[in-house]
Amino acid sequence: MTPPPDDRAAVVGLAYDRYAPGLYRYALMLLADEAAAADAVQQVFTGWLRQAGTIADEERYLRRAVRNECFTVLRQRQRSAARTGALLEPIDRGAADSEQLVAIEQAVRALPPEQREVIHLKIYEGLTFSEIADAIGESINTVASRYRYAIDKMRVHLAEWR
Repeated sequence: MTPPPDDRAAVVGLAYDRYAPGLYRYALMLLADEAAAADAVQQVFTGWLRQAGTIADEERYLRRAVRNECFTVLRQRQRSAARTGALLEPIDRGAADSEQLVAIEQAVRALPPEQREVIHLKIYEGLTFSEIADAIGESINTVASRYRYAIDKMRVHLAEWR
């Protein structure tokens, strides 16, 4: 049974309030573009609002839907040289070494989207490799390899920075 439109909007609104900030950060890590990340999250919630029925595991569904939307954007996007928007935000803006933050962000931007995704889910979302594998539909070995390759690439990039 489909809930009445007012109830449906309330359910989606509550889920938006709860999950949108984290989903935006996830989309931003994948797309490396603030506007595209915001659009991807909006597309997912708009689509959910239009669809009939309920979702058993909202968080899992929304993360997967945002992931799919981001990879659709990546496939459609014409690669441009100019990229905008910070991928990383320092926890304490006053304590962050701006040169170091720029170097880390450049290292993250240099990673392929699949590796940025695993880095985000592991470091920023705190998921285990098993949870990441389940969330993105890959094997745990693939997830662990992407993480290891990403960390190795970032080490090389940051060693050149020093």
